[in-house]
Amino acid sequence: MLYFVGTPIGNLDDMTFRAVETLKSVDEIACEDTRHSLGLLNRYGIKKPLFSYHKFNERECGEKIIEKLKSGKNIALITDAGMPVISDPGNILTEMLEREGLEYTAVPGATALITALVLSGFPADKFCFLGFLPEKTEKRKEFLEKYKDFDGTLVFYSAPHDIVKDVQSLCSVFGNRSACAVREITKIYEEKIKFNLEDGYIGEERGEFVLIVEGKKEEDFDATPPKELLDRFLSEGMDKKEAIKKVAKLKGVNKNEIYKLTVKE
Repeated sequence: MLYFVGTPIGNLDDMTFRAVETLKSVDEIACEDTRHSLGLLNRYGIKKPLFSYHKFNERECGEKIIEKLKSGKNIALITDAGMPVISDPGNILTEMLEREGLEYTAVPGATALITALVLSGFPADKFCFLGFLPEKTEKRKEFLEKYKDFDGTLVFYSAPHDIVKDVQSLCSVFGNRSACAVREITKIYEEKIKFNLEDGYIGEERGEFVLIVEGKKEEDFDATPPKELLDRFLSEGMDKKEAIKKVAKLKGVNKNEIYKLTVKE
């Protein structure tokens, strides 16, 4: 069996009983960084053979893990912080395990995105987690365009050296929306900063960040005159027939009534 084990995202006391027992029971532990994980394992008296599994050797090391599993060993995979696979190494391994028909399970633990979403105070009934933004500007814009009309809360990860640039990218595509940056989650200096995308992030640029952005709000079309709506949709490049149909639906009237607005007297 392969166990994906969630580990603390900052506060070592967030380790679960089940996670400790699982790590004590397996034959070997795959770590994103063995030196980093050693501190956590020593804290809980876990003495097991360790080996490196990170984003630069995922496929190669994945093959070795599969060999170990086939030989009858139980293996646990942990990352530096949080749940493996979630913006961390592990996804390629799940694909390989599925292909080989080998069993695996997850031992839940702390996850930065959920904790930050709760701290932000933003609606959590519908949200979309989008991880880290692409490096290149054009790729960022192309990526964000897909989600600008999503009406639920949007959640992103951001590195300290990218936080200012990431906020600027979000503003350039989404416009001015409410946002919240949460950093140093579960640590002594945990902090949440509310701001508007247009104003930019002006807080401290330290620690790993979770960025939460409000979704697109539904517009109130009731108070807008039909002719004004029609002109707006047409100016945005909408086909005349589609614009008439949309305004008629929004206003709850026959399409012919809206069509008359396009006929010059």
